Amino acid sequence: MAVDIKSQNLLNRVLTEIRDRRDEFEAKRHVPRDMVDQLKQLGVYRAHAPRCFGGDALSPSEFLKLIESISEADGSTGWVASFGSSAVYLAALPRETLSQIYADSPDVAFAGGLFPVQPAEKVEGGWRVNGLWKFASGCMGADLLGVGIGAGEGGKPLTAVLKPKDVDIIENWEVIGMRGTGSHDLRVKDAIVSDEWTFVRGGVPSIEEPIYQYPSIAYAAQVLAVVNLGIARAALDEVSQVAGNRAGITGAPKMAERAYLRISLAKAEASLRSARSFFYEATDSAWESILKGDGVSDDQTSILRLAATQAAREGARVVQSAYLLSGTAAIYDGHPLQRHLRDAMVVTQHAFLNESMYDGAGSVFLGVPPIRGYI
Repeated sequence: MAVDIKSQNLLNRVLTEIRDRRDEFEAKRHVPRDMVDQLKQLGVYRAHAPRCFGGDALSPSEFLKLIESISEADGSTGWVASFGSSAVYLAALPRETLSQIYADSPDVAFAGGLFPVQPAEKVEGGWRVNGLWKFASGCMGADLLGVGIGAGEGGKPLTAVLKPKDVDIIENWEVIGMRGTGSHDLRVKDAIVSDEWTFVRGGVPSIEEPIYQYPSIAYAAQVLAVVNLGIARAALDEVSQVAGNRAGITGAPKMAERAYLRISLAKAEASLRSARSFFYEATDSAWESILKGDGVSDDQTSILRLAATQAAREGARVVQSAYLLSGTAAIYDGHPLQRHLRDAMVVTQHAFLNESMYDGAGSVFLGVPPIRGYI
C-alpha cells in the first residue's frame, strides 16, 4: 500500500515524539494513553479490524513494517503497538459482539493476560471469572482486556473479554528490559462474562476476510519478533553514526579506522538483512497463498514460526554485536545501546520465540509430529 505524504509526515512526527519520550515511558513503566491515542492515529489498531466495521485491511507485511518502524524508535512502544494484531484473535468473537466493539470506531486497543489460564465457573449464559493473570502488555492504555479462563477447541485458550472497569491492574512490572510495555498482572473478582464475550484464541473467525485466514498463532509470534528487527536496525545505526567521529579513550584510532570494527559491522548488517528478508519472504508467501484461495499449509505455517524465531534471535545477536563494538561508551546509563540490549533480550525470552521453535520446525521438515501448539 502506497503511503501518501500526509501519512508519512504523521508517521515521522509520531516517531520523533516516541524517541523524545522513551525515557518517560521507561520511568512510568508503560506507554501512556495519550501515546496510544497517537498510535491509533497512525492506524495501528484499525489495521486488522474488520473491513466491514471500518478497518483498513492492511496486509501482514504492511502492518509488520509499521511495527518495525515504531520499534526502531522504541522497542517498548513497538511491542505495545504490535497488539494491534489482536483484531485477528478477536475475529473469533460472534459477529454481533464485534459490531458492538467497533460501533464507535475501529480504533480499539486490546490487551490480554491469558496465562496462567484460570478455570472459570460456568453459569447460565456465561462464566463467573476470578483469578490473576500475568504479562498483560499494554494494559494501561487498552480499551478492552482479555483473560484466559479455560481450554477451548483443540486445547487453545478460551478467552473472556472485559471492560477495564471490571479488571484490577496490579502494577508490578519490575523488569530490566521492555520496561515501557506495562506488562502488569490483571486481577478479576467475581465478574460475569457472557458467552458472547468469549472466544478461543486461534479459533474459527466469524468474519470472512483474507486476514482472518492468516495463521493467528504464527502471526502473534511474528508481530513480536519484528520488534527485534527494529531494535537491531537502531543499534547498528547508532554504531555507524558515531564510528567516524569517536576515537578511543586510550588514543586508539577512530572507530571507523579499525578493520575489526568494519568487518564486524558488515557481518552484523548482512545477518540482519538476511533474517529480515527471510521474515518478509515467508510472510508474503503465506499472504499470496491466501489471496489465491489456497489457504496456508502446515509447512507454510511452520516457516512463519521459524522465520519469526530467527528474526527475534538474530536481531538480538546483532544488538549484542553493536554493543560490543561500542566499547566502554556503551556501559553508561542513558546510552541508547543499553536500552536496545535490554529490550532485545526480552524479546527472545517470549514463549513463542524460544529455542523449542527450532525443534518444531525441524520436526515439520522431517515429517514427524511437532510440539503441541506449534502449528
